[in-house]
Amino acid sequence: MTTGVDRVVDTGRRRGGGVAVGRRGRVERPGGGVAARRGRRHPRGTRVAAGVDRVAVAGVLGSGAVAGLLFTPVFGFTAVFVPVLVVVVLAYACAELSARWPKTAPYRPLLVLVAGLLGLVEAVAFPTTLAGLPTGGSLAVLVRGATEGWLLTLQSTWPARPVPEQLLFVPLAVLLASVIGLEVLLRLRKPLPALLPGVLVAALSQAYQPLSGPAAIGAAVLYAGVAALALSSRPRGWLVVSTVAGLLAGAVALGVLDPAGRDPARLTDRQVAPLAQHGLGNPLDQIGERIARPGAEVFRYRGDAPVDRWRLAVLDGFDGANWSTDLRLRRLGQHLGSASGGTTRTADVRVTGLPGPWLPSQPVPTGVTGVDPLVDQTAGALLLDPPAADPRYRLTWSSPDVDAARLEGAEVDAKAEGGLGDLGQVPPDVEQLARDAVHGLRPTFQSALQLERFLSTNYQVAVGTDLPTGHGWPQLRRFLLDTRRGTSEQFAASYVALARLTGIPARLVVGFSGSSEVDGDFRVVRNRDVLAWPEVAVDGVGWVPLDPTAAAAKTGQQTGLAKATALARQQLPPEQQLRPPQLPPNHQEADDASDATGGTIRWGVVAAIVVGALLACWLWGVPLAKGIRARRRRRSTGADGVIGAWAEARDRLRADGVPYRVGMTPRDLAELAGEGTREPITRLGKVVDMALWSGVPVTEGAVSRAWQEVGELRRSLATRPWTTRLRAALDPRTLLPPTRRRP
Repeated sequence: MTTGVDRVVDTGRRRGGGVAVGRRGRVERPGGGVAARRGRRHPRGTRVAAGVDRVAVAGVLGSGAVAGLLFTPVFGFTAVFVPVLVVVVLAYACAELSARWPKTAPYRPLLVLVAGLLGLVEAVAFPTTLAGLPTGGSLAVLVRGATEGWLLTLQSTWPARPVPEQLLFVPLAVLLASVIGLEVLLRLRKPLPALLPGVLVAALSQAYQPLSGPAAIGAAVLYAGVAALALSSRPRGWLVVSTVAGLLAGAVALGVLDPAGRDPARLTDRQVAPLAQHGLGNPLDQIGERIARPGAEVFRYRGDAPVDRWRLAVLDGFDGANWSTDLRLRRLGQHLGSASGGTTRTADVRVTGLPGPWLPSQPVPTGVTGVDPLVDQTAGALLLDPPAADPRYRLTWSSPDVDAARLEGAEVDAKAEGGLGDLGQVPPDVEQLARDAVHGLRPTFQSALQLERFLSTNYQVAVGTDLPTGHGWPQLRRFLLDTRRGTSEQFAASYVALARLTGIPARLVVGFSGSSEVDGDFRVVRNRDVLAWPEVAVDGVGWVPLDPTAAAAKTGQQTGLAKATALARQQLPPEQQLRPPQLPPNHQEADDASDATGGTIRWGVVAAIVVGALLACWLWGVPLAKGIRARRRRRSTGADGVIGAWAEARDRLRADGVPYRVGMTPRDLAELAGEGTREPITRLGKVVDMALWSGVPVTEGAVSRAWQEVGELRRSLATRPWTTRLRAALDPRTLLPPTRRRP
């Protein structure tokens, strides 16, 4: 009776018998010897040596191009597509050139690099050329684009302006990925590592602007489809399929199924544009000086509709002595987002009396032409850095359309950033004044209107020459408890302080009223129109401006949100009729139900993520584990190397559906194997028999011969239908050793 290999290995080791395949470590076979076998080891070798594997080259370059196009949310599709296409086309042309003239192959990286740089100069930085030829300015633009473009883009609003200094880092990254990917593919013949540079470019794009939802899935499918071209000629179909599935699972899990409901993290979240000047003047400190010179012109504007008020700065920090702003400035991109359901407005502005960097603006600016300012989107502030003399620009903004009825019963937004900031050391008597001012109302927009009415009714706007100044607690306490007389500076600062003490999120804004003075087509804004006012954060609406001095209302220019606020102010009940509103009887139950529903949804999302992670581990983990096991077996030497080759061939046939049983010899297994796999197993059996029973030490040639047969078996199995190969690659049972079947 023939003894199976699985039972003989340990017996042979215990006997101390040597294992060999022959005195010279090789076994002859029909149809050629070792040299002939080595010639057939890489069936693609002749084709690659004779020319370029165009499909693989297209896959590698296409993966880099798709990765570059993932920067579309940052610059826009048209701005990114042209330079990326130029780089990829020139890189492919250089690959073809090196194939037609092999002597140029050693210089292929330099050819791709030089051609790509020249193409980018012509496509992106053509104004820097002289009669189409690159100049020193062209080189300077390339250097700045490579070293500073990534940072300038992070400091810009998106879509960023496609100027060469900002845009060039994207095609330059694609160019570098193309150079490295081509060399790894054409020199090392390794298509999978050749895709890694493109993967790094794709990862960089997601760090700038992560895709989510259908866009992430579409991008993953497109990238995987192009990358599959580079792997199509490799006999590893599972790698292509698992790549597609893994990218899809990752896109869904990371882009769609976020259990915390947070926005994806981006590199730009912590980046701000630096100021060229060291300090900024506070417009709040300049109110007294402007009132002292009321006739001086500040700016004039011409718009398509009257403007209620213009803002300069938003101040949300207060330490008890000074008000400050936490500016989050960015370079202005192509345009800014508009308010949902808002009306687009436009005005031409000519500044004449603003020496500082602040420019007149609106809460939701959407575009600026004529100047290149920095913008703080959360505050709607514009700064010209460095300042220019008498700038002129066209401002476009979005004016939200809000129903007055919606404001009347609206809740405040306690989560608004900067709305409930610090107040320093609050005087005790001011805290009591704040509670009395709102008559015990809980924080709502109605209580915000009541606080506005309290100040406008019980306090007087100062006029004349002896005007109070200052906005720290000493000045505010004197205004609130003693003099009851002040400018908009004290009114606005006091309102914000009292509102925060009662739980109403508020911030302070400095600017100008719209003015009613007309000079031709322009409205003229002078120092006397300077104004400070509070803004209250309303849930579902945003920041709503109020005016305890009623100065802006006197201009008669109320539109949009200001008009809706005025109507809600008229509906405010008299003070003696104000009652703390009660929560509806079913409010608590509704909240509980909402919490329960939210908890269910969160658990459902977590479950979906777990399932997706397990699926990704299966699709990637099983083939990876098999690959690691094969590599470990291949590194064995001597008899262990031959036995490892036999175990690898056995497990591959098990995964292919061959009914292997413990105790089978290679000859038994060869009889069960199909056409194309029988011969490699038979020849491998001869090597195994000689290694186990010849008594001659096993040489490295015998080990190499055994693994050559495994390679033949693998290539034969690669001709099976893709469904069979996929099932074999993902079958986890073959990771476990074969077990003896019970009789």
